[in-house]
Amino acid sequence: MTSETPDRYAPFTALRVERPEEGILRIVLDGPNLNAVGADAHQQLADIWPVIDRDPTVRAVLVRGEGRAFSAGGAFDMIEEMVADPVVRTRVLREARDMVYNVINCSKPVVSAIHGPAVGAGLAIGLLADVSVAARTAKIVDGHTRLGVAAGDHAAICWPLLCGMAKAKYYLLTCKPITGEEAERIGLVSLCVDDEEVQETALEVARSLTAGAPSAISWTKQALNSWYRVAGPSFDASLALEFYGFGLPDVAEGVAAHREKRTPNFSGPQA
Repeated sequence: MTSETPDRYAPFTALRVERPEEGILRIVLDGPNLNAVGADAHQQLADIWPVIDRDPTVRAVLVRGEGRAFSAGGAFDMIEEMVADPVVRTRVLREARDMVYNVINCSKPVVSAIHGPAVGAGLAIGLLADVSVAARTAKIVDGHTRLGVAAGDHAAICWPLLCGMAKAKYYLLTCKPITGEEAERIGLVSLCVDDEEVQETALEVARSLTAGAPSAISWTKQALNSWYRVAGPSFDASLALEFYGFGLPDVAEGVAAHREKRTPNFSGPQA
């Protein structure tokens, strides 16, 4: 039974914030078009983590998607606004940076339950989680290069550490989809379970974390995440290159190809 959420989470109207059990905060991605992340959700996914960090009643965080998907990535209307307006582009860049660093620096352990399509900002949260549980048929895709921009977002900071440089380059350059089963095999996610078990397994992991010593778990997370902080300059560079790309002509073709469900025909400048 879900209880009322605390007032501190009232501003996060684009997310569903729940308390499934004592000590566990659940963030549900629940929106149109397979939980695509629009402008409000993008900003709130960046801003919610410092609030969670300061909430003494939270001992573990669980992130999941509603319905048939974890998240289908950034909403196209937000992408088109970024392409058209450099002020919007700059704001979203800041949010993308804060989203990654705020998850990394949040003292509370984060568990993700990944099922169905997992793309874009939602995927960033899913893979930066301290324990990621993927459904066997989950479809993980980093689609940046198919959109016509560099793989910024979260990829440079964690993919090479999670699955190695060779696999990271293969999947980030080609945008090939990865099943949950393959993601576990290459080390991109922590666990893979049958589709019908992903939500309960993730909840069980979160429950086990709430039963542990809070300081020991928090400090272990913070120490291990120093590996991500070391990769910070690579992430910062990738993010800058990604958002520079939103000002180039290939993005218009990438968005059109996505909307029309066809292969893009890129003709923009070479770097």
